Amino acid sequence: MPNYHQHSEDPTLIVTPNQSNVMDEKAEQKEIKIDVRENLRAHNDPSNPFAFVPDQLSALMDPKNLPLLRAFGGLEGLARGLQVDLQSGLTPNAPKHQNISLNQVLKEKDDSVYVEEIEFKRTPTVHSLGRQLTHRTDATVSAPDASAFPQRKHAFGSNILPESQSKTIFQLMWIAFQDKTLILLAIAAVVSLGVGLYEDIAVPEYDTFGQRIPGVKWVEGVAIIVAILMVVMVGSVNDFQKEKQFRKLNAKKDDRAVKATRESTVIMISVYDIQVGDILHLEPGDIVAVDGVFIEGHNLKCDESAATGESDAVRKQPWQMCERLALAQEGGETAAIPDPFIISGSKVLEGVCTYLVTSIGENSYYGRTMMALRSEPESTPLQEKLNALAELIAKMGSAVGLLMLIVLLIRYFVGWKSGVPDQPTEIVMAIMKILIVVVTIVVVAVPEGLPLAVTLALAYATQRMLKDNNLVRVLAACETMGNATTICSDKTGTLTQNKMTVVAGTFGSSFRFINNPPGSRTDLIDIKEVSHQAPQDVLNIINQSIAVNSNAFEGENEKGEPCFVGNKTETALLQFSREIKAEHYDTLRTRWAIEQVYPFSSERKAMATVLQIPHPTKPQQWMYRVHVKGASEIILSLCSKILSLQSTTTTTNTGRDDYSGANSRELTEEDADRVERIIQSYATRSLRTIGIAYIDFEQWPPKGPALNQDDDVPYDDIVEGNRLTFLGVVGIEDPLRDGVPEAVTACQRAGVFVRMVTGDNVVTAKSIAKQCGIYTPGGIVMEGPVFRKLPQSEMDSVLPRLQVLARSSPEDKRILVSRLRELGDIVAVTGDGTNDGPALKMADVGFSMGIAGTEVAKEASSIILMDDNFSSIIKAIMWGRCVNDAVKKFLEFQITVNITAVISTFISAVASDEQKSVLTAVQLLWVNLIMDTFAALALATDPPTLELLDRHPEPRSAPLITLKMWKMIIGQAIFQITVTLVLLYGDVLGYDSESAVLQTVVFNTFVFCQIFNEINCRRIDSHLNIFSNIFANKFFIVIFFLCVLGQVVIVQFGGAAFQVVPLDAAHWGIAIVIGFFSLPIGVVIRLIPDHIFGFLFRNPATREKYMGEQASTPAVYMAGNERLPWNSVERSNTIRSKHNGDNHSFASGSVRTFQ
Repeated sequence: MPNYHQHSEDPTLIVTPNQSNVMDEKAEQKEIKIDVRENLRAHNDPSNPFAFVPDQLSALMDPKNLPLLRAFGGLEGLARGLQVDLQSGLTPNAPKHQNISLNQVLKEKDDSVYVEEIEFKRTPTVHSLGRQLTHRTDATVSAPDASAFPQRKHAFGSNILPESQSKTIFQLMWIAFQDKTLILLAIAAVVSLGVGLYEDIAVPEYDTFGQRIPGVKWVEGVAIIVAILMVVMVGSVNDFQKEKQFRKLNAKKDDRAVKATRESTVIMISVYDIQVGDILHLEPGDIVAVDGVFIEGHNLKCDESAATGESDAVRKQPWQMCERLALAQEGGETAAIPDPFIISGSKVLEGVCTYLVTSIGENSYYGRTMMALRSEPESTPLQEKLNALAELIAKMGSAVGLLMLIVLLIRYFVGWKSGVPDQPTEIVMAIMKILIVVVTIVVVAVPEGLPLAVTLALAYATQRMLKDNNLVRVLAACETMGNATTICSDKTGTLTQNKMTVVAGTFGSSFRFINNPPGSRTDLIDIKEVSHQAPQDVLNIINQSIAVNSNAFEGENEKGEPCFVGNKTETALLQFSREIKAEHYDTLRTRWAIEQVYPFSSERKAMATVLQIPHPTKPQQWMYRVHVKGASEIILSLCSKILSLQSTTTTTNTGRDDYSGANSRELTEEDADRVERIIQSYATRSLRTIGIAYIDFEQWPPKGPALNQDDDVPYDDIVEGNRLTFLGVVGIEDPLRDGVPEAVTACQRAGVFVRMVTGDNVVTAKSIAKQCGIYTPGGIVMEGPVFRKLPQSEMDSVLPRLQVLARSSPEDKRILVSRLRELGDIVAVTGDGTNDGPALKMADVGFSMGIAGTEVAKEASSIILMDDNFSSIIKAIMWGRCVNDAVKKFLEFQITVNITAVISTFISAVASDEQKSVLTAVQLLWVNLIMDTFAALALATDPPTLELLDRHPEPRSAPLITLKMWKMIIGQAIFQITVTLVLLYGDVLGYDSESAVLQTVVFNTFVFCQIFNEINCRRIDSHLNIFSNIFANKFFIVIFFLCVLGQVVIVQFGGAAFQVVPLDAAHWGIAIVIGFFSLPIGVVIRLIPDHIFGFLFRNPATREKYMGEQASTPAVYMAGNERLPWNSVERSNTIRSKHNGDNHSFASGSVRTFQ
């Protein structure tokens, strides 16, 4: 199957009549399907003089579509259709273009030339092209000419993305107000305010001493409005600040200069001025600004990891060469096939080229990804549950209010038996009083403090998370993360450093070193100690080889930081050389004359550089040293000698290290076997192995002056006779970020299933996944194209054990995330590249890297890891669970208050001759709002602890109020109602039920029950220690004493406003002692086993939801609500018994074997 693009789709070719016969035959043999016909329809727009529309050109890039390029007539067809000269480039103020249709372009292409018959000449370099052009690269970049290229701009747009409309503070406030609980509160506030004003004006009240009570009934309505405003302000201001913080983090000057050919002159133009049809130049280190097709160049390799996730460098060649190579390799799928497509967002590693621009702005690969991310956030699991709760409370409050209205009306009309009132106004006033009590009941039933508790918990958590290197862009993402059931993590740049590094190596046959060796292996030296333990002459010749036999150089990355630029293997070797205290590579390169260079070629799998160095034994004479590096097995097979680690040379008198050479000895069979085993051991760890060797010649050319036709010595003359000296072998890989294995283990302990989703190949992905602890016995490794084609039933059966998805395109990642979400998972996605954007946006929570992440990834994410550390995710999980717990703690507290207040008000109002409640409106205001706000702050600021990771995440279907919480709510409510009724009607204190002193004692006792119950609500599980970690929360302690102080002030000095009288010490003692009893009663309630209440849940699913016990050992949560124990032995046995086998790897083929 032709692998036209190494990283993405598994292409399918539906052939057009004009295709070559060779390709037709191949297409019949393989099931390929890229339908090119869809993009071969001519447009009917008379204002577009070009043969193509933006969508047709975009189709070339995603997926990389070589058949479509051929159908367009290749590069020349594109140039004809875009009306551009490939040599001289565009002319800014050229005459108007005449219309050309796609049909004309297709007719003009030369179909007589088949792929096999094309003669490939040596690719001209950009330098050869440059000799025919005028260079004006030193000129300053002029501002884009707005009047230039009017037809191109009309047809293809500009290279500027439309401004994303950031929301104003008022828009954010309006969005915050859409919350159902707030709407319910707003209705309650309006009704309460209206009724309160009516009461204060029309129905004056008098206290027991006959004095008129000041009209303060309107205060409750106003207070609720203030609460709503506080919630809206806190939430929206927090979001606004986070967005500003994000913009600041991302604020980097997007405008930069690029090199282009226009009017046969090489000039610098602004990136915003690039047009479709421009010819741009690329050099090592450049970030590709727009999509295009390769014209000509030399040895161009691009790093597309940021754009596509493909970690290997992708070679770029002319399109005919790529097509020929694709056909030649069909069925083999061995080496990576080059392609002619230059993708925006990728980086040039080595080589130079010119390319024809095909897509800009929002039509480019980068632009389309950016635009796809602009969507509105969805509601979170907690929001959904709170909305449902708000509806339930509204219904329950209305039901209780209606019941009370009916009871009080019946009672009032029954009283008519002794005589009907004479005045109609008297009847109206009596009914109005009844309605007022009913409204009070309904308002009491609404939890005013709930939205504030949620907002405060989130706002506090996000501020504290910033200290833990988590910048939360979307406030709701914080609580969502607490219940994430699976994390789909990118590999390159997220789990690994995206920086190829030497992690192991051997000099000669015995000097072995490794990164962080285990304590048990004394034969392995730590890589940091190499510079101290290896002989200096050995280090010198190794450093000489690394520095001279390399094209990499030091430059700056896009953030202006120093880094090595070039081939990833060579940059790794140069970094290693620097770590072992070598002289600066540039000093070494300029010290000796270079005689000849043999660039790396895939045929010989090696590169070599010839140096002229002073002869060690013959003064004033020269010798020639050839440094060779390449595939380790091939280099070893060319050697007859091996480096000896016994040093004989010393530092010369001049103080300069000696580079004349190191000791060597004959390479024995035993040495060769040993080195081969070392190479094999590196290969099993998926390390890229590089062999290093050299050979010295007395003269150059080695065979005398008989040169070949290019005046160069053939490479075969150097390696002839296998006489090289083997210096050593190094193992290179993209190493894990610090703390990743520990973070993965912590996630698994917390019941979060970690998957790796990467664009890299299966072997590398599996190796890294093993090192992280992601890939375990029983896990499945699969390739993206295979996963994508699975029927839904098979996909669902694979998902619970799918641990690694390799060779995955952005679309595969999106399919995986969306399917997991459909199965009920709460999905977190981590990524750093442009290719991760769609999945980051699709996920419930998207994490991007703050340092290495691309702008696209940051824009798509809801949380940015400021230190690029995967282990910061653990902190996010802990904070998320902490927020969820804070909301639940507050709910437990609030609903207890509401139930007690509603029932007490109901009973006392029905029992009273004047329908008067034991708790007045102003007293309820203090209990319901001020205390609730304080309680929200106190319970929302409990810091997270590690024990939060010892439990499973809650699925979306989990109830907001658990059985344990209902036990505590109902138990405490029964206790508080009983106490209230006994004090009121039990004649315990010897006062009449209408007495002001008794009513004050009841109010005081009720408040102290709430104050002590607040401590009780610090734990929502069955653990008895409610004081655990209490001193870590200073807010809680301060608020506790503030509430006590506030109550003392109200009772002793509140007077007529609060309808209370000052109490003596005995009455205070009664209130405090009864309130304190909430704590021991809480202990008793926690000791009641949950299973006693099993009879309440007849439906097995509901019973499992409320009573499902968590396993004592942590388990892995998997898609489809399937759980497997995490204990590795137990887990392996479980899987083996279920599936008769413990390792399933799906690199290709059908997944049916799994079943």
